[in-house]
Amino acid sequence: MKKFIALLALGALAAPATANDSSAAIGLGGLELTQNDAISMDREDLFLSRQLVTVKYRFTNKSNSDVKTLVSFPLPPLPNGIDGYIDAPSFSDWREQLEFRTLVDGEPAELGYREVVTLVGKADAKGVEARLQALGWPIKHWDDYEFDQKYLAKLTPAEKDSLVAEGLLRKEPDSDYYAPNWQIQAHVTREQLFPAGKTISVEHSYKPIAGGSVGGMLTAEFRKETEYFGEYQAAYCIDNAFLKGFDKRFNAERARAKARGDDYGVAYVEHWLDYVLKSGANWKGPIKDFRLVVDKEKPNNLVSFCMDGVKKIGPTRFEVRKSNFEPNRDIQILIAEFYDPNAL
Repeated sequence: MKKFIALLALGALAAPATANDSSAAIGLGGLELTQNDAISMDREDLFLSRQLVTVKYRFTNKSNSDVKTLVSFPLPPLPNGIDGYIDAPSFSDWREQLEFRTLVDGEPAELGYREVVTLVGKADAKGVEARLQALGWPIKHWDDYEFDQKYLAKLTPAEKDSLVAEGLLRKEPDSDYYAPNWQIQAHVTREQLFPAGKTISVEHSYKPIAGGSVGGMLTAEFRKETEYFGEYQAAYCIDNAFLKGFDKRFNAERARAKARGDDYGVAYVEHWLDYVLKSGANWKGPIKDFRLVVDKEKPNNLVSFCMDGVKKIGPTRFEVRKSNFEPNRDIQILIAEFYDPNAL
């Protein structure tokens, strides 16, 4: 997304975070999500915070036969442009950091793990991994700090443009810089038996790896000057009430910093937490009973995300309840947190 390109200059730190259950099948090109017409999702109870994600499901097999299928919990892909992030090497072991756990009817489930290589903007492209192998290029290009010199610098302009047309490279706007345009989509998988006519419960829990930026796009000065704020605002449904609250807090913190002669000025962080929700629509019919709770962690934090019917249920928690819910977009959460620089 463009927001990441803009925030790199501000020292942004971003990472994949979260996901949602979906029926899946192994096909040509790797793991593919598929529609399941026998299993209904009767309930989804989702809790999202930067420290913990839990999701509890109830599934029912509506058919007269047992169904055994591969179920996938897709994680957001390693973001495009990851080579520019400060902590890029840490993405190599982010799977372990998740501490992903699954219970089926209260019992621990045996989990698998698969990675699918996709192209940014061409999610349905096939054979990406084989094409990269044929070129002799490493898939995890961010692990090789000399990737540009080893591989891209040896290409002619015509060869680079051909790879851009193919989707393997992208050309940065208004520059001669070319960069890899593929990403890794990870899936936590399990073989699941759905007994005929029966209901089972499934619970996932894990520690998300949330993204964040020290400073960012929310200041009034930045909002006026950057072409990217409109996209950022739409991604998190940032409304005027949120901006008014942010400006009030920012101006108050700036006045306090000035009064005490603080050279650091105002310190705040924009946290991002994403959750793949659309795959919840891959089951038979809508989600009958959907509940979402978002925790912003601290009462003074500001939070924004795209969902209607939001109700505050505590000092830091917000709830959404829906019946017969068919999600048509994923969840992206923005949390703005202010710090006292002298307390860090």
